[in-house]
Amino acid sequence: MKHNSSSSEQNTSSRTKQGLSVLNQPSEITCSFIYTSTTLCTASVIIPAVIIDVLYHEAALSQQQHAHTRGFSRGQVPIEYIKQHYQSHLVLHLQELLFKYCIINALYQEIRANKIVVAGDPRLVDITLQPGQDAKFKFELTLFPEVPIYEWKHFPFKAPKRKRYKDLDKQVELFLKEEKEFADQQKDESIIPGDWVDFDITLLDHEGKPIAAFLTQNFWMRIGREEAEGPLRELFLGKKVGDFFHTKTKDLQDYFSAQLDSDYTFGIEIKDVTHNAYFCFEQFKKHFRLKTNKAMHQKLIEVFSYRNDMSQRRSTAEEILKLMLAKHPFSVPQALLLREQNNVLELIQNNPDYNVYRTQKDFKFRVRQLAERQAKEAIFIDQFAYHENIPVSHADLKAYFNFLNRHRSKEFIYFRLPSFKLQGQHLPMPAEEIKRVCLREKALNHMIFHLTRR
Repeated sequence: MKHNSSSSEQNTSSRTKQGLSVLNQPSEITCSFIYTSTTLCTASVIIPAVIIDVLYHEAALSQQQHAHTRGFSRGQVPIEYIKQHYQSHLVLHLQELLFKYCIINALYQEIRANKIVVAGDPRLVDITLQPGQDAKFKFELTLFPEVPIYEWKHFPFKAPKRKRYKDLDKQVELFLKEEKEFADQQKDESIIPGDWVDFDITLLDHEGKPIAAFLTQNFWMRIGREEAEGPLRELFLGKKVGDFFHTKTKDLQDYFSAQLDSDYTFGIEIKDVTHNAYFCFEQFKKHFRLKTNKAMHQKLIEVFSYRNDMSQRRSTAEEILKLMLAKHPFSVPQALLLREQNNVLELIQNNPDYNVYRTQKDFKFRVRQLAERQAKEAIFIDQFAYHENIPVSHADLKAYFNFLNRHRSKEFIYFRLPSFKLQGQHLPMPAEEIKRVCLREKALNHMIFHLTRR
C-alpha cells in the first residue's frame, strides 16, 4: 500500500464504456494529519473517486441479484435503477465495507509511520462517501504531549528472582521434551483447528479481476476448534502456505458489512501459518535473542516460577513499567481515564466472580487505579517505542501468536489484543492493528533486556 509519505509513479487510468473498470492502478489510499491543538489531531483517510465508482458499481451489481422491484423479474432490475433508488443503502454499505477492509489498516500504518502517540484509540467522527467523489474517513486522535525520556538504561533495577525449587527445572525440561516431540510429529503443514493464519484478501470485480492492487489487505485469524464456527473456518482448513483461492462465503460478506446482502468475490492467499500443534523454540530463541539452550531454559523458568500467584515474568514486566512511570511522571486525560475504566469494567463483568468483586468497598477505587495504570503504560510504551526507533515485523507477529499457543507461554505477553470474536466465532484481525500491540510488546522486551542483563 502506498501513502502520502512516499513518492509514486503517475499511472494512467481508463474506463470501459460503462465507466467501470480501473486499469494500471490509477491512484492510492492517502492519509493526512491536521494538528488542531497540542492535544488533538484530525486524521483523514481518503480513497480516490475512481475506486469509489468501481466499488459502487460492484455493490449495485451485488444487489441486482436480490432486488425485488415492481415491473421487473428477480435479477433483471436495471443497474442504473438500483444505483439511483438504492443509493443511501449502497453508500452505508460501502462505508462499513471500506472501514473494516482497508481503512483500519491504512490508519494504523500511518500513525506508526508518523510516530504519533495516540492516547486511547482513534475515534471515527465522520464519513463522506458519494459516487463520483473521493471518500473521506475522518478520525479524531487525542494526542499526548511528549514526555522527555532520560538515560533509562542506567536506572537501577533489581529483577524479581526465580523460585529455587528443583521441580521447576523438571517442569521446563518436560515442556521442552513434549513440545519437541509434537514438532517432530508435525509432518503435514496443512492448516488445522487452533492454527493462526496470515492471509491477504483481494476484493475482485464481477469478472474476477482485482479492483486495485493497493486494495489487497493483510489479516490474521485464529482457526476455531468448534465446528459451529461455520464456513469462515472451513475456508482455511486443509490449506497450506502459498494457496490462493476465490470465495463468496456469506460469513466473509457479513464480516465486512451487515448493511446489505452482498455477493462479492474475494481472492485469498495464505501467506503464513503459526501452527498450534507445537511451540516453536527456534522462533522463541530469536525473539528473545537467546544464543544457547541453557539461556532458553532460564528464560522459560520465568513463566514457571510463581510467587503470590504471579509469574516471575509478569512481576518483572510490572516492576519495570512501574519504575519507568515513576521516573517519567505524567497525568492521564480524564476522558481517556473514563474510557479505560469502562474497558476494565467490561472485562471484569465477564468474570464469574464479578458480583463478589463489586460488593467490596474499594471496588470503584481499584477499577480506577487499574484503568489509570493501563492508560499510562500504553501511552508511555508507545512513546518509548518511537524514541528507541523500534521496528515491528512479521516475525514479531508470528512470535506473539506462538506465545498464545500455550497457557504457560501466554505469560510472556503483557499487552493483550482486543477481542476479535463475535458470538463465539473468530473473526479476521487487521494486521496493522495487531502490529500496534506487538510493537508495545517488543518495546517492553527491549526495556527488560537492557535493565536485567547486568
